[in-house]
Amino acid sequence: MIKRFMSSENKKIYLSPPHMNGEEIAFVTDAIQSNWVAPLGPHVDAFESEMADYIGVSHAAALSSGTAALHLSLKILGIKRGDIVFCSDLTFVASANPIKYLGAIPVFIDSDETSWNMCPKSLEMAFKTHEPKAVIVTDIYGQCADYDSIKDICDRYSTPIIEDAAESLGASYKKQKCGSFGEMAILSFNGNKIITTSGGGMLLSDNLQYIDMARKLATQAREPAIHYEHKELGYNYRMSNIIAAIGRAQLKTIDTYVEKRRHIFNKYEAELGTIDNIGFMPEIENGRSTRWLSIMILNMVSREKIDVIINKLSMEKIEARPVWKPMHLQPLYRKNEYFSLNNKFSVSEKLFNYGLCLPSGSNLKTEDQARVILNIKSYFLD
Repeated sequence: MIKRFMSSENKKIYLSPPHMNGEEIAFVTDAIQSNWVAPLGPHVDAFESEMADYIGVSHAAALSSGTAALHLSLKILGIKRGDIVFCSDLTFVASANPIKYLGAIPVFIDSDETSWNMCPKSLEMAFKTHEPKAVIVTDIYGQCADYDSIKDICDRYSTPIIEDAAESLGASYKKQKCGSFGEMAILSFNGNKIITTSGGGMLLSDNLQYIDMARKLATQAREPAIHYEHKELGYNYRMSNIIAAIGRAQLKTIDTYVEKRRHIFNKYEAELGTIDNIGFMPEIENGRSTRWLSIMILNMVSREKIDVIINKLSMEKIEARPVWKPMHLQPLYRKNEYFSLNNKFSVSEKLFNYGLCLPSGSNLKTEDQARVILNIKSYFLD
């Protein structure tokens, strides 16, 4: 019998809470003392430059959210009503919604077993019946997709890739940083991401024309005139100087945060991986995951039983969640097409049915992770 820690004696353990490094106050104080508190300012410029340098791209535009960045990337590529855009099936809904904003049609592509990211073979299958105007590839749960294969396919069909790297800042594939693949890439700095500005996002590209266009559209598409002149529809999508200041401080410790999350994942795998029917998210060959979230696969355990585990952990003040529900199963997108090598039970459905996300924050204490592990062992070994 394994004794559980009682919830009344312990604090709440969150899935992926913000992790402040202590330098944020100095950066924000500088922004306030300089009176640069409105959108734009020197910290925005510096954050864009520092992030572009970190990832290895030429240009970046700091924006109000990752969703805003994705919306603008589609707009810049000329996506319009009735156009088809391929999109990863296993993702958060924000990857698909901007397609719908423009009246375009999302078509979903299944995951592969080796990375949980977009399956190149399923993508190739979709190209045989559709001519998409773009392909949105989500780098899921801290891991890059197989960009060698995906890019080869998209290049043959002359279709641009938009990399949704919202979950995977700090990851790499063949020593190339996540966020540097495709025509454009997007980042998110929400509170649960590996670094946070409390909100915010960024659009990245080696194409300066794309970034210049994004900056214009994000500031209500104002023309360079002494008065307010507008020839096209714009948006209020730019990042504030204060938020950018937080991001600059966070970026200083991103590599440390990655190492901490990888250590947390390795501890889970070592402690729980020997239990029958428990597996873990694989790491793509020639890639390095941030392990943004540590995810178990509970083989031969029903979706209902996994929900019971989640509820029991919640009673012990431990937050856990299922893997993303695939887009083709969402009521919003249930009528949209999706392509899979096995349409009866796709990889994305399997991961949703058997996946469990565990607390993975880079500020997770050793004793708190021990609580999580003991409570999971109590379910399987009691």
